[in-house]
Amino acid sequence: MKIFGLEATRGLGERIAAQLGTVLAPYEERQFEDSEFKIRPLESVRGERVLVCQSLSGDAQLSAADKLMRLLVFTGALKDAGAAEVIALAPYLAFSRKDRRTRPYDPVATRYIAAFLEAAGVDALVTVDVHNPAAFDNAFRRFKLDVEAWPLFVEHFAVRIPAGRRVAVLSPDAGGMKRAIRFAEAFAERIGAPVELALMEKRRSEGLVRGQAFGGDVADATVIVVDDLVSTGTTMQRAAKAAVARGAASVHVAATHGLFSPAAAEALMIDEIETIVVTDTVPDVEARCPALLSKLAVLETAPLLAAAVRPLIRRV
Repeated sequence: MKIFGLEATRGLGERIAAQLGTVLAPYEERQFEDSEFKIRPLESVRGERVLVCQSLSGDAQLSAADKLMRLLVFTGALKDAGAAEVIALAPYLAFSRKDRRTRPYDPVATRYIAAFLEAAGVDALVTVDVHNPAAFDNAFRRFKLDVEAWPLFVEHFAVRIPAGRRVAVLSPDAGGMKRAIRFAEAFAERIGAPVELALMEKRRSEGLVRGQAFGGDVADATVIVVDDLVSTGTTMQRAAKAAVARGAASVHVAATHGLFSPAAAEALMIDEIETIVVTDTVPDVEARCPALLSKLAVLETAPLLAAAVRPLIRRV
């Protein structure tokens, strides 16, 4: 078994490899003057099962498309070098938010990404809290695994929210309600007390977010707003303000992928939000929005991901 960690995902790859009792294999990447590149393994992979770690979150050096292209080319190079199987571990899977047509001629990017990865030779794809699990499941025809991060958030909040405190889990849109329900059920079991559910209406059209309807009782409750990602922070801001307006005692934001666009600090550094909790599926999360550090906690995913891929890399 060989494990590679590409670009900014190398740190997470090293931690996953350590959990699996090994180290990362060496590779070379050369950037040419016109932005083209070459990327290759530096040791034999013939007959090997290979795990490639590459989170597809864009950063100051490489866009999401740049990282996807490197994953595709590196997969092709591994297959050309005789790798028996390539497992792509993309903790954050870019382009998965556009998973259906909402306007005429819209792209369905989830399906296209699946086709690209399959064409390059990816035999199995592992990701974390994909935006739309059903679309992901339908798009990829080969083995795929969507690892849920809720156990990390359950443990984080279970030791921080005082016993006896009323808790409500809020989904900031209807599409995330199943995610909120799974988290609420697991959290209730962990703390041994009921957990309420609430829902905020959200309708997005041409870049504008609308909808004010709110369902659920959050009065005097510690509210945890649960979503798969936070980018501009607008969705979380709306949900937090709505919860406080309805009497919430405190509001915490929990999102698996901390993408944090430049505008996020202004949206999230509001009195209504007490803490913001994300995972390290986006490698440089602290550097993306340093203004949020006083509120931010970043949860380690390496043990969770190592446990998820261990059966894959050891199967016959």
